[in-house]
Amino acid sequence: MATTVSKGKEGESIAASYLEKKGYEIIKRNFHFGKFGEIDIIARDSDELVFVEVKIAYGDAFGDPSSWITPSKIAKLKKAAEGYLFVNKISNVPCRFDAVVVDRRGDRTKINHLKNAF
Repeated sequence: MATTVSKGKEGESIAASYLEKKGYEIIKRNFHFGKFGEIDIIARDSDELVFVEVKIAYGDAFGDPSSWITPSKIAKLKKAAEGYLFVNKISNVPCRFDAVVVDRRGDRTKINHLKNAF
């Protein structure tokens, strides 16, 4: 049985491939910033820097995966994004937060890309 970590990595790989096919440039995966956790994917979409939260589900047991992005999680993601900008000395670049929700059921995969998710 796959672990939560391996399922998360699978979701991130699916999301990264999906974004690349849409023309995004993947800059970094799994950026950690101390107690604020991590940003799953950092990408460039044209002139925008995009911080992407990825959720993967294997059925309906835990509800809609997009609902798993709580206000507390959003606050941590925003702090981690500020950390990324600070550490990399990036300023005056338009940024946004997207979510990619991957729904895996058997051999079917559905991807929902939410631009400007929060």
